[in-house]
Amino acid sequence: MTSDPDRRTYDILRLLAAHEPIGSVHLTDHLRERGYSITERTVRLTLADLDESGLTEKAGGKGRRLTVAGRAELDRGGVSGRVEQVRERLADLTSHVTYNPETDDGDVVVGTVTVPATNRSDVESIIAAIDDSPLGPAATALESVERDGEEFLEIAAPSSVTIDGVLLNEGIDTDLETTGVVEYHADPESVPYDDPEPAAHGGAIRRFTDVIGDERATVDMVSLLIEARRTTVGSALAGEPGLLVADNREFPLAKYDRAHELAVATRRQLGGVIDVRRPREPGPFPWDEPGWAFASLTCVGLSECLIARCVEEGIATEWETLARVHDRADLQ
Repeated sequence: MTSDPDRRTYDILRLLAAHEPIGSVHLTDHLRERGYSITERTVRLTLADLDESGLTEKAGGKGRRLTVAGRAELDRGGVSGRVEQVRERLADLTSHVTYNPETDDGDVVVGTVTVPATNRSDVESIIAAIDDSPLGPAATALESVERDGEEFLEIAAPSSVTIDGVLLNEGIDTDLETTGVVEYHADPESVPYDDPEPAAHGGAIRRFTDVIGDERATVDMVSLLIEARRTTVGSALAGEPGLLVADNREFPLAKYDRAHELAVATRRQLGGVIDVRRPREPGPFPWDEPGWAFASLTCVGLSECLIARCVEEGIATEWETLARVHDRADLQ
């Protein structure tokens, strides 16, 4: 990732919006996690400039927060930059995936969610429920972290975009078409398309209920859909119809057999749900059936389910859907 000053400024505004009030130390940590080589002094100087411009202000002894003008500037000027940044980050993360589902080792892309340490038993119950459901196995890593003198738990779990990295390693390019909400059932009596085994790979994706396309079809929309409480992962874990966040991509039909094999193996090891379709084959498509030269792959990732469930329970303090690459061996 390049450290273009304009992009960095918008990233700082975006991070303030997500975590305010926040101090320069934690803001520096977040920027470094996103690939910036930056010192705390540089961040402090940038914040001083933003204060002078009226975009940020001090929040007592708790750090900085956005002003009304800062939020307006973020909405007006940062949208295209944020979309492009997410695309670049997605490409960067998937290029670093080394995971091999056939040997179950290597690096995967993870999403993370942070909860108060006092909610450990709640998180463990959520993980156990996912692990016991068709959405499992629930391969996760729990780490104790400190935020402003308070103890929290950060839980990492494999993201759906790990599959894109797995396919890329085999020379199979994918094109992310859309992010949306799907109606899911672990074992439905029927689905609105012809399939003798609709729940074969983690349960059945019955249909898309909401989709986001065009330039907004990026994985950052996952976070917005979760934050808007569009999911009902709890219902899905209870064996009822539920709403989950999913992404859909297309890949060359000529690579169908190998892509299908790798996607099934990845889901089996890392959890979630997949639905793979050939052109003109009926299924739960976000738009129309894919073109004759492409196949469709819809994925629900473990991290997306875990983050959404913690948000539904009101215990998530922050989360990141594209956090980092993580060694599969550290996910238990």
